[in-house]
Parts: sequence; C-alpha cells; structure tokens
Amino acid sequence: MGRPRTPLLDRERITTTALRLIDETGDFSVPQIARRLGAQTGSVYHHVDGRDGIVELLRERVASAIDTATLDLTPWDAAVEAWARSYRAAFAAHPRAIPLLMTSPVRAPRVLEQYERAVSRLLQAGFDRAEIMPLVIALENLVLGSALDLAAPEAMWELTEHTPTPRLAEVLAAVGEGRADRAFEVGLTAFMNHARALLAAGDS
Repeated sequence: MGRPRTPLLDRERITTTALRLIDETGDFSVPQIARRLGAQTGSVYHHVDGRDGIVELLRERVASAIDTATLDLTPWDAAVEAWARSYRAAFAAHPRAIPLLMTSPVRAPRVLEQYERAVSRLLQAGFDRAEIMPLVIALENLVLGSALDLAAPEAMWELTEHTPTPRLAEVLAAVGEGRADRAFEVGLTAFMNHARALLAAGDS
C-alpha cells in the first residue's frame, strides 16, 4: 500500500486535537491526542516537545486570533484599548484553555513577539520602564478574567429563600442582559484612565 497523502501526525493536527479536547473537557493528555488521531503515543512525541511543547503550540494557536495590527493605531491609548478587545475575543473563543495557558511560562516565539510589540508601543508612548509590566499584567488580568466571565452562566448568583438577599436581588434584576460585557467596559475604562493618569504624572 502507498503512503497516505495526509500524514497522520503533524504539529498542526496535534494542536487542533489538543484544543478540541480542552474545549470539551478543560484539559488534554498526549495519550488522548494519540487516540483521537489513531496513532501511538510515542509517535506524538516525535513531533512535539512533550506536554509543555503542546501547551506552547496551543498558546500560539489561541493568540494568533489577536489582531496585532491594533498595536499600530494612534494614539497609544487607542492602540492599547483595541488590542485589549481583540485579546479578549481571542481567548473568549477558548475559555477552558485560559487556566492551562496562564499557569505555565510563556515560551512561544510568536507570542513573545507580540509582547515585544506591546511593550515597545508603551515605551514609545513615554511610559517608564518600571511601570510597563505591571500595566501589561493588569490588563491581562482584566482581559482573561472577562474572557472567563463570558463563558460563565448569565445568572451567576442563585438566590434562595433560605438566605434572604433583597438588595442583591434588586441590583441583579436591574443589570439586565450583557452583564459580562458591561463589567468589562467598567474595568477597561478604569484601566485606561489609570494608565493615562500615570503617563501624565510622569510628564509633569
């Protein structure tokens, strides 16, 4: 028999399979990937650097949906705000991947390049070097927390007669639909206002 035209295993297929497993169950294992692809576990290891290597491939895949062109917008605050929105949308598409990706060191070259662009944009805007990583990390906390919130049930608080909470019931009824989006706007507005104030204080 001739060799199959499409190889059973390559990095793209391994990444796609791992991401599907995460979307379905919240995690993956190399044996699971092998079973899905009809291959031996050892064969998967020929294409990737173990589980950690797959995590970095997943990071690149999810982050590839972020529109890095947003970082070229002017002024700087328009760039940061647009990047944050695109970042949130990319990770909201795969919320179960967030805990896995955010608890392992970032090594993926394309993702590191994106951080380099973001940091360079803030340096060009005039931020002090010591201020930049706290800003980037704070923005990520907001973005990724909100991406998880988008995947949560719309009704996150289940009120019962056993625990009277009339005030909480009132404000929950008043918020209406789009709770996660509205909360993200509150957080992003506060972050952007703080960043602008920080830059203005440095210029004064």
